[in-house]
Amino acid sequence: MPACVPTRTDDSSHMPDEGRPHSPPERRRRTPRLPRVPRIAGADLSASIAVFLIALPLSLGIALATGAPLQAGLVAAAAGGLVAGRLGGAPLQVSGPAAGLTVVTADLIQKFGWRTTCAITVLAGLAQLGLGFLRVARSALAVSPAIVHGMLAGIGITIAVAQLHIVLGGSPRSSVVANIRELPGQLAHPQVAALSMSALTLVLLLAWTRIPGRVGRALRKVPAALVAVTAATTTAALAGLTLPKVDLPSWRSHALAGLPEGPALGITAAVLTVTLVCSVQSLLGAVAVDKLTAGRPTQQKRSDLDRELLGQGAANIVSGSLGGLPVAGVAVRSSANVQAGAVSRNSTMLHGVWVVVAALLMVPVLELIPLAALAALVMAVGIQMVSLHHIRTVTRHREVLVYAVTTLGVVVLGVLEGVLLGVAVAVGVAMHRLTRTRITHDVDSAGVHHVRVRGQLTFLAVPRLSRTLHLVPQGADAVVELDGSFMDHAAYESLHDWQSTHLAQGGSVELTGRTGARLAAPHVQGGTGETSHCHCRPWTPWRNHHCERPESAPQDGRRSGHQLASGISSFQRNTAPLVRGELARLAREGQRPSQLFLTCADSRLVTSMITSSGPGDLFVVRNVGNLVPPPGEESADDSVAAAIEYAVEVLQVRSITVCGHSGCGAMQALMNTEPGGAQTPLKRWLRHGLPSLERMAAKDRPWTRIAGRAPADAVEQLCLTNVVQQLEHLRAHDSVARALQEGALELHGMYFHVGEAQAYLLNERAHHEEPDGEVFDRVAATALHDTPA
Repeated sequence: MPACVPTRTDDSSHMPDEGRPHSPPERRRRTPRLPRVPRIAGADLSASIAVFLIALPLSLGIALATGAPLQAGLVAAAAGGLVAGRLGGAPLQVSGPAAGLTVVTADLIQKFGWRTTCAITVLAGLAQLGLGFLRVARSALAVSPAIVHGMLAGIGITIAVAQLHIVLGGSPRSSVVANIRELPGQLAHPQVAALSMSALTLVLLLAWTRIPGRVGRALRKVPAALVAVTAATTTAALAGLTLPKVDLPSWRSHALAGLPEGPALGITAAVLTVTLVCSVQSLLGAVAVDKLTAGRPTQQKRSDLDRELLGQGAANIVSGSLGGLPVAGVAVRSSANVQAGAVSRNSTMLHGVWVVVAALLMVPVLELIPLAALAALVMAVGIQMVSLHHIRTVTRHREVLVYAVTTLGVVVLGVLEGVLLGVAVAVGVAMHRLTRTRITHDVDSAGVHHVRVRGQLTFLAVPRLSRTLHLVPQGADAVVELDGSFMDHAAYESLHDWQSTHLAQGGSVELTGRTGARLAAPHVQGGTGETSHCHCRPWTPWRNHHCERPESAPQDGRRSGHQLASGISSFQRNTAPLVRGELARLAREGQRPSQLFLTCADSRLVTSMITSSGPGDLFVVRNVGNLVPPPGEESADDSVAAAIEYAVEVLQVRSITVCGHSGCGAMQALMNTEPGGAQTPLKRWLRHGLPSLERMAAKDRPWTRIAGRAPADAVEQLCLTNVVQQLEHLRAHDSVARALQEGALELHGMYFHVGEAQAYLLNERAHHEEPDGEVFDRVAATALHDTPA
């Protein structure tokens, strides 16, 4: 074909002849298309292998813990990876036999036998399909987290106690109570070989993730579960220990699902239990995966929970039909998949392929694994299901009773009974809270009456609310603070009627919610009906600039200690409840900021606002003029150098930003400094900016500029030049130089124009390729990767 004639790729066979281009008959023939080969990203391939290495021992261990055939764990892992991975709505969630289903499945096997248990799994999958088509997935998330965490904790305790018998070389009993009763006798006569392999497995599980330094980071790429089981298997083989090992019968004798046999009521209850546990665990896991991937630019779409429910249902149908365990989303494997860098559902599906390959080709290797090692692995998983973080969370939210009752109910009675008991207690606690609304009244030093409502405001609290509101005198200023998430119609009518009456009598009313937002704030002047905007609280009116300043406030805009106390009080009332959980986490885990932000002490620079950052994100150093004294010139003031060293070597920040700003008073003072004269503290400090002044005055250097325009004046030119010069000072610090050489640190220059509310970033490419070409590029209101390099 001549090069000038384009190759046709569209299908025009349906066009009439006169609508087709005239061409020889041979050119009308379609070239047969080759089958499209799916492209798999390298990240998905490596992630699938990492997940497979975790899933293989865990699947065998969970099957062992339930009393099912060991192949059933492999079947469930393959079905979860291939079916749920392909059809589910959470592409990066990995499904398979879950520890949360161990107790349920073990109980079903004892009651109904294995083939009926497989049939129950199939029916549970059909129930999940029905729920998915009804689009009720979001409703399942309405279950109290205290109940879910309590259920998992109860299941974890049950697993750990049962597997402890296998760790000691014995056999578990049918219930937790029986296991605890038989435990002293088992402890008195342990089997040394089994106990030693279990101990080795547990030690490696705990120690592998705690190896420090670069060696530890490299070793942690290999899953701890694989290392522990492999080490125990190798040790047992080399030592010639005689102890029970994995026994995988021939696939020809593998039992498939049969018709359910047993009482209809019992079968129905079993189906509901499996459906509930599988669905809730999978949906919560999908939400957790969304949180793990929220910061990724390539993973912005949230999981489709209804589709995920359909995928889980299909996987359970396939797994149960083929003689596998129930399937659910698994947190351990899903988090490993995300951390390994998976970008699509291909990693989940590939992990299922590797499980199939292992089940068919690695049977001789798998049969070398000691059962004691698998039991220790599953026992560790069970212990981890009792999360101290969850206990602290439910305690902070005053739901520890629901958590404890659910946990105890699952341990003593069973999963379904424990969950139902937890739901009943949660309803009782909610009803109790509705009747325990706290309403208080007090008057501050300014004569403002504060009525505070703590709790849900329902018709049950209306009499107390009415009595308290009538304690506010006519014509007085009043603030009603509603610290609750619900107000019914009766309470609303009562509050609204009182507000209208109080305003008509010349008073003022301000209603605030939990977040500090004004629910209603008309202000009547002298009872004439003329209204004005509410007073701005507690600091400046930047968030609501149309508000009028109170007459009692100083006219120059400065705030007294009363405003400081008012601001702190507003934080405690409105903001603290929203950030307390995150700050509590940071208090426990310590700070891990990603960057050091060095900027001026100017009050107009709100670092958290212009960088959209929150607690724990930035390590901020502020001083007059955003100066970085060169090493050796600190003159007994090592504060900046100490902060740089601490941020780079201890906190291991990944970037340092030096941020200047327009109208900088320090730069104006630097330009107006005369040689000699009294050396005040400010002048002594500003001498660290003299190199910036010299850099700007150098005749062999063009001025640092802003892309699209020249600096407005000499002061702005100095502000820009100062950022570039302080970056040079920063590179001279030993800790920074080492980190830059290792490629572990980046330096950035930034300029913020206060009047324009516009940020500019130093063009690093131009700065490095042309030493005199220092340009600050405007940061557009788009994604960060769309800004100039």
